[in-house]
Amino acid sequence: MANNKTQNQPIIVLASGVFDLLHLGHVKFLEEAKLAGGKNTKIVVIIARDSTVERIKGKKPIIPENQRKTLVESLKVVDMAILGAETLDINQVVTKIKPNIIALGYDQKQMLHDVETYLKTHDNLPIKIVKIGKIEVNALDSSSKIKQKIVEKFSR
Repeated sequence: MANNKTQNQPIIVLASGVFDLLHLGHVKFLEEAKLAGGKNTKIVVIIARDSTVERIKGKKPIIPENQRKTLVESLKVVDMAILGAETLDINQVVTKIKPNIIALGYDQKQMLHDVETYLKTHDNLPIKIVKIGKIEVNALDSSSKIKQKIVEKFSR
């Protein structure tokens, strides 16, 4: 799709993340990612597998992967949500989804490096990387803030 885009084909934006304790920061990230594609955009979201999160962060998410996927796909901004592969294989994702744009959050530094490296070695792919900055909403807009608030509330 990315190589022979016609006027009627949607722009595919790919976003990914853990999406544990779904919060306003996640929603704003996905809204900004979809806006990056302009009109006629479809956003596909890859939800990190529990095993991937445990391998990278050293602990499993609070919410199991299937529930996180169901929550994300229920958001009106999301056109499709899928569970990621057990291995972080960018080639497999790009081949399957055929994105025009890959949207990355402010905290996805390793993913940014991996995607940039992949695209440098596959320069015939017209895929744009869009970095979405942190959405400052002065609220419980991160999983860490939510966890901290719970600890504060129940440790009194």
